[in-house]
Amino acid sequence: MRKINIGLLGCGTVGTGVAKLLIDNRELLTARVGAHLNLKWVADIDTETDRGVRFPDGVFINEAQKVVNDPEIDIVIEMIGGEGIAKDFIFKAIENGKHIVTANKALLAGHGNKLFAAAAQKGVDLTFEASVGGCMPTIKSIRESLVANHISAMTGILNGTCNYILSKIGDEGISFQEALAEAQKQGYAEADPTLDVGGFDTAHKIAILTALAYGMEINLEDVYVEGISRITPLDIEFAEQFGYRIKLLAISKFENDRVEARVHPTMIPFDNLLASIKGTVNAITVSADAVGDILLYGHGAGMMPTASAVLSDIVDIARNILSGTVRRVPALSYQRENIRKIPILPIDDLVTHYYFRFSALDRPGVLSTISGILGKYGISLQSVHQKGRKMNGAVPVVMLSHLAKEADVKCALNEINALDVVSSEAVLIRIENEELE
Repeated sequence: MRKINIGLLGCGTVGTGVAKLLIDNRELLTARVGAHLNLKWVADIDTETDRGVRFPDGVFINEAQKVVNDPEIDIVIEMIGGEGIAKDFIFKAIENGKHIVTANKALLAGHGNKLFAAAAQKGVDLTFEASVGGCMPTIKSIRESLVANHISAMTGILNGTCNYILSKIGDEGISFQEALAEAQKQGYAEADPTLDVGGFDTAHKIAILTALAYGMEINLEDVYVEGISRITPLDIEFAEQFGYRIKLLAISKFENDRVEARVHPTMIPFDNLLASIKGTVNAITVSADAVGDILLYGHGAGMMPTASAVLSDIVDIARNILSGTVRRVPALSYQRENIRKIPILPIDDLVTHYYFRFSALDRPGVLSTISGILGKYGISLQSVHQKGRKMNGAVPVVMLSHLAKEADVKCALNEINALDVVSSEAVLIRIENEELE
């Protein structure tokens, strides 16, 4: 039986899961692939810590160069992460004719265009199912299952840490900082959570998906990103009174040859399928002309769910090797000559509905002053609510707008924030509700 040799770079949480599946499920994989997937090397700078995996003698080494330069290795799995040494090893492995499997969304979002070009030139596969959505078959669904569809929109909860924190704030009425501390205690958030709570991890993922869906180059630079650190229990409470829940959403839309790609806290109605997604789970809805709307749902992170997605890529490449084919499915869904540069809509040009919360002194005429400034910039209001509770001598004034342009909203808020009767910077949350449009 044919043996396909595999080298694994990085044996952290997910890398350990990959090794475990390759070793523990060896017979299952052989029966399904028709070849032996042989884990020849596992390289990590730490070879002393017990990973709970029974590696064959001599497999676990601390020499990554040995993996990428071994002429017998067919597939290199990159589980190092980051955009530094991982990039160098992948380029070297491609140069040496190795197929690549990675879950490194930051690397793909930042350098994917060059990596895919190098892989194409060398005639090797570069696969990345685990980079978006963990065990959810997000990449395969867009690239293969929906191949006959014009995709018009994607909206997703793509970061379990943020979803857990927002769920905690909403369920328990605790602050962002308290919810973050609990997420760190439970192991759902890193010691430095900036990538997650700042929205950057989600931006990496939607940049990749946007390229796949619309036939464009990966463009992380123009994706608008806003995190969740300013969301309070008060905003979640008000949102629910209006029939909404607040989620950190990745939103991508394609219309009139222009693309929206943005990440920010968003109010969505209770009957939206994503509104009920709680805890660390991920989910994404994809809208397309033939299938309508579909929902993918599952664990977006974790050792074994992510490792499962990595193994699906390994098996795809192994089957290609056995059949003597390479790059059977285009890495970015479209043939390379059909991938274009499509502009991403600047956030200032966005037109949507808005939630505003102002902390205003309880004085006559304050409401009319704020409303007047909004009206000056062409922002009309659906509703205005002034709550009786006081916070530091001010009362919350909540307003929901009709459709408005982001640039106009920013100008209005800058003017309102400068008023003596407004005690703190206004809170803005965008609303996604098709029934209002």
